[in-house]
Amino acid sequence: MEVSVNLELKTLNIRQDITFYNNSNDTLDNIVLNDWNNAFSDKNTPLAKRFSDEFYRGFHLAKASDRGNTTILNLTDSNLMAFEWERTEKNPDFIIVRLNQKLLPNEKVNLHLTYIAKIPNDKFTHFGFDPNGMKLKNWFLSPARYENHAFVKNNNFNLDDIANASSDYDIEIKIPNQYSITTDLNSISKNLTNPDYSIYSFSGKSRTDFSLFIEKQNNFRSYDTGSIEILTDLKNKKTDEFQKAIIISRVVSFAENLIGKYPHEKIMVSQTDYDRNPFYGLNQLPSFISPFSDDFVFEITFLKTYLSTYLKNSLKLDPRKDNWIYDGIQIYAMMEYIQEHHPNQKMLGRLSNMKLFKSYHITSLTFNEQYSYYYMLMARKNLDQPLGDPKNTLIKFNEQIASKYRAGLSLSYLDDYLNHDIVPKSVQQFFLLNKYEQTNRSDFETILTKNSTKNIDWFFKTIIDSRDIIDYKFSDVSRTKDSVSFSIKNKTGIYAPIPVYGLKKNKVVFKEWIEPEKADTVYHFDRKNADKIVLNYDNEVPEFNQRNNWKSLKSLVVTNRPIKFNFAKDLEDPFYNQILYIPTLTYNYYDGFTPGIRLHNKTILDKPFNFDINPAYSLKAATLSGSSAFSWSQYYRNSTLYNVRYSFSQNYYHYAPDATYLRLNPMVQFRIREENFRDNRKQLFLIRQVIVNREESAYITDNSKPNYSVFNVRYMNTKTELVDHFNLMTDVQFSSQFSKVSGEIEYRRLFENNRKLNLRFYVGTFLSNKTNSDYFSFGLDRPTDYLFDYNLLGRSESSGLFSQQYVIAEGGFKSEIAPRYANQWMTTLNASYALWNWVEVYGDVGFLKNKHLKADFAYDSGIRLNLVPDYFELYFPVYSNNGWEISQNKYTEKVRFVITFAPKTLLTLFTRKWF
Repeated sequence: MEVSVNLELKTLNIRQDITFYNNSNDTLDNIVLNDWNNAFSDKNTPLAKRFSDEFYRGFHLAKASDRGNTTILNLTDSNLMAFEWERTEKNPDFIIVRLNQKLLPNEKVNLHLTYIAKIPNDKFTHFGFDPNGMKLKNWFLSPARYENHAFVKNNNFNLDDIANASSDYDIEIKIPNQYSITTDLNSISKNLTNPDYSIYSFSGKSRTDFSLFIEKQNNFRSYDTGSIEILTDLKNKKTDEFQKAIIISRVVSFAENLIGKYPHEKIMVSQTDYDRNPFYGLNQLPSFISPFSDDFVFEITFLKTYLSTYLKNSLKLDPRKDNWIYDGIQIYAMMEYIQEHHPNQKMLGRLSNMKLFKSYHITSLTFNEQYSYYYMLMARKNLDQPLGDPKNTLIKFNEQIASKYRAGLSLSYLDDYLNHDIVPKSVQQFFLLNKYEQTNRSDFETILTKNSTKNIDWFFKTIIDSRDIIDYKFSDVSRTKDSVSFSIKNKTGIYAPIPVYGLKKNKVVFKEWIEPEKADTVYHFDRKNADKIVLNYDNEVPEFNQRNNWKSLKSLVVTNRPIKFNFAKDLEDPFYNQILYIPTLTYNYYDGFTPGIRLHNKTILDKPFNFDINPAYSLKAATLSGSSAFSWSQYYRNSTLYNVRYSFSQNYYHYAPDATYLRLNPMVQFRIREENFRDNRKQLFLIRQVIVNREESAYITDNSKPNYSVFNVRYMNTKTELVDHFNLMTDVQFSSQFSKVSGEIEYRRLFENNRKLNLRFYVGTFLSNKTNSDYFSFGLDRPTDYLFDYNLLGRSESSGLFSQQYVIAEGGFKSEIAPRYANQWMTTLNASYALWNWVEVYGDVGFLKNKHLKADFAYDSGIRLNLVPDYFELYFPVYSNNGWEISQNKYTEKVRFVITFAPKTLLTLFTRKWF
């Protein structure tokens, strides 16, 4: 390639010659060239849709000048005859070149290309242009990997898994003299004869990719370890250069001894690569509260990024299809490194030594034990995916954290089970094989199987290719002074070896691996004075539930797991029944500020049974109040109906200044998801009985009965992403006083011009209505909330600030228009359209019908400040049935607001991109 860099236009002008060797046994009539830079060309590419799925707004709201594209000017053969080539709208990130004549095995063809690569802003993926220059990756046209009689045609999904063919590179690049260039290719020459620009020459052999950084201020430092040159710009000002050199040398030596010698002369360990996939944990906290030393933070940062780049530049796998091998070797190596150099390092670092945290289970975990908990976080949510699945099919949390960690844990598990250094030996052999040929998963499996002294077919079938869970427990335990006998219950029917430990005063006195293939097998071991036996004590096996893994061998045991109280939150402790407590503070207009104490068992990992009891005291009403909830979840791992949740909740607060309500809510929820876990569509069936007992109030004169019970069935179907949001809800209610049915459709669309349209259609009708008040009627501008579903700050207020709280429900109007309620039927349409950013215009139209009266037509309009959709919004009425509201008296009392304080609800704004 000959490349001329234009920093002002953010473009690369490229002349490129490709000599393509057909080293397959197939005759080719086309060649596929990866063009991942063109994935940034518009808002409809696969990459743009991926951003939308993950709720990343930056790309869709960006200016056209911030996006990238590739403009091909010329594509010819050696005789200057033009090739036909194709790039489709569906696949804009690779091109198919039609050869002018068939390419036989062992023949070659020359391609000559001229094109312009417009580089995107680095804010999308961390690679691209920034004020300091350009950070370049996947910016040029490159032949795609060829295997199984076809080219690998992968779209760019921002996963850093381009499947290029192994190639030799020779590059000349021209840049302005005020800029420097850093790359992991080998430097050939440097021409500085021109006062305006310099020409650099680089080469690389047998590579699938490389990085190129063009900067005004060169941030890279070079470290020569003797075997390899390290170029790094990792940020850590508090670790001195001498200590960095020691750490780098130690990591390089470790990787070479465990995995193999790096096949190239230089390697880049960049802050950009680390920022794309950091080490998720407490070391990401600001330095002034970091529980780890600055040297250790630099070490773990360098280790993770170095190993990632090391493997990507060495292994010639398909990095999308065989991603688990990259992740497995990387995390396995990290675990081995920590075990060798920091065996006493804790997950919480220095915090583990503070007396304040001594009672927490999380403080006792070693640094390596955290990997299991990150994986289990997803397994307990029934969101884990098979390790062998392609990288692009994984949800983001699995792709970046859970599956990555489980892959490393799985290799560590296999290594411990085989107990003969077979895994590191196999890794070294596989690494060496990649030096000479393109490889795939079967090569790695063949090497592992050949080196193993035991049958490990179960490892690939269960651990790699399925999401089957492992869960064992003891049964029929008996003991004598010198021996212990037991059998094992396999709770899931999935075979996997598991270790049994004998402990005396929490110290290991024996460890044995067992292979429980038969349910009735009885195992006998020398007791060695053990006072308890534990399955999977060191968590070698990625087991679903460790709370049933141990038995006491003492003669008198009151309970297998005593109760332990902890403040706020903790990880699940398999040896205790945990009760967590935390102060709470809620508010409504009638109770005022309501302090309380919350007692619950919700640890960081989900569990089947949860209780949450929150007694409180209403300062304004000077009475006791509070809430409680009990739930049981059943997960179905091989069904689209993936969760059934049974619950019973209770709330006791004031609904008026002089009256309380007690709400009881037994409920069953059925949750349904798509077979593709990345699909954002979710369905929910909800069946419940809402029982409400209210004290009578002198302030409420609606003639409604104070006590009632409503049977409710609801169905919701939601598919949401950044560009499109769709929600369908149907609702049926029956009580002794009425029965009604309603439906709601909501649709949002973010257009290419960054304008947003919101539409909501609602229709509801009574099947029967024996009530003599509007308490159960459809509300035009605000529901009465007789089911007590909404967090209304002043639910009985008809004037004042709290009456202005808006809930997007039923009629959905923002202005108070008479009649406000309908006791027969209602249908409305709510719409809003973005004028600029979060400033929108809204309009509502609808009909409502009351008994013995003609249907009324209602409309309103105004300005909506959509600051945080569904969480914080303001509505300013302008014109409605009431006339020009903006010019009427007491206008401020007409303004409506949406506000959400619930932390759990707000948290979904940040977690939705991960799950």
